[in-house]
Amino acid sequence: MTGKSVRVLIIEDDERISEIHRKFTEKVDGFEVMGIANSFEHGLEMCEILRPDLILLDLFFPDGYGMDLLHKLRGSHRPVDVILITAAREVGPLREALRGGVFDYIIKPVIFSRFRESLEKYQRYCRLLEQDGELEQQKVDKLLGSSQGGKSISQDLPKGIDPLTLEKIRRVLVEITAGGMSAEEVGEKLGVSRTTARRYLEFLVSSGSLTADVTYRKVGRPERRYFPIKR
Repeated sequence: MTGKSVRVLIIEDDERISEIHRKFTEKVDGFEVMGIANSFEHGLEMCEILRPDLILLDLFFPDGYGMDLLHKLRGSHRPVDVILITAAREVGPLREALRGGVFDYIIKPVIFSRFRESLEKYQRYCRLLEQDGELEQQKVDKLLGSSQGGKSISQDLPKGIDPLTLEKIRRVLVEITAGGMSAEEVGEKLGVSRTTARRYLEFLVSSGSLTADVTYRKVGRPERRYFPIKR
């Protein structure tokens, strides 16, 4: 693939979203969109005809399930890589996707910076595979790091968000009821300040793990409360 563009096939049932992904792909140097399929069956046909290097694959289609397409590709030993792009936030599809050998897993709605990062990692991954010479552990580690996101959890977190504290926050959030929880309530459970708790809660809101709303009480100032995302 040295000196050549990565040939991309987009398989996404929503035409508007597939067009967004096409524009995103074309903004990244070294990638060429070969085609777009808006159904499961059409996606299978275009895989066979176009023989892409990389597929941007949705999960749910009116006429099929994206994971079944992934398994068909793997069963036929087709030399193609897959980035799964889906609105599914459950752990099950992610686990199945990783077992099926996806290069990356992106949750909708897609942010361009995250999309570009994934394609650029894929480029680095391809370049490493093309290098000649004896295979060393360092190269293997780079390859496996690229194919699974290329960063540790702590490297992906913004400044001021500690992974251990974030995990403790997540455990507390399991207790959220229909009434939600405030930053003060979360802080009391963890033994941290309301300001610290709110910083982590707002991060989870921005990442799509929580939603927030302002509630107005009879006495006192309005209160911002946090709720789980309804599936």
